[in-house]
Amino acid sequence: MFSRYTLRMVKHHAKHVGVTQQKILLLLFGGLALGLSGSPKQYFRVAKAVGKEWQSIEHRQLQRSLKMLYESRLIEAIEHRDRTTELVLSTEGKRTALRYNLENLHIKKPAHWDKKWRIVMFDVPERLKKLRQTLHFHLKELEFYQYQKSVFVHPYECSKEIEFILEFYGARKYVRFVEATNLDNELHLKTLFRP
Repeated sequence: MFSRYTLRMVKHHAKHVGVTQQKILLLLFGGLALGLSGSPKQYFRVAKAVGKEWQSIEHRQLQRSLKMLYESRLIEAIEHRDRTTELVLSTEGKRTALRYNLENLHIKKPAHWDKKWRIVMFDVPERLKKLRQTLHFHLKELEFYQYQKSVFVHPYECSKEIEFILEFYGARKYVRFVEATNLDNELHLKTLFRP
């Protein structure tokens, strides 16, 4: 079962950051720049010509959300000599954006199965029991089948998703990721996944 402590850690900012603010953090995290003028210490104005990703956010709502994120120290402002301002994620802002990405992880089912099984095995020390519970939770959320106690199987490409989880929790040294073409109970797994 997923520990309450870890759930609080992952969801910590969800209470304080609205949907628009989440979107802003994820857009900034994805490297999408936003042109601003003025100083956020006094005011700043979003440039009229913005990319289509930013246009999906209503202008006043964008202004308000940026101000709240700045005041919450999730974004920082870099002021340039030409009086333009660049917004970047703070360290905590990056972690918050990562949390939202983590919550939205899913494994895409391809049109054709490549007949490979993805196996995640982990050996986490008892002193890091919460980390073990967290990995177990995320693998279940990604619809892995629990093959053995700390061995999970999935039929579809998911190396990037696993890499993301390991990077976020700093769990790389405890986990092994394997691709296999044959498993002894493959027929049972095929009935579960129907790849």
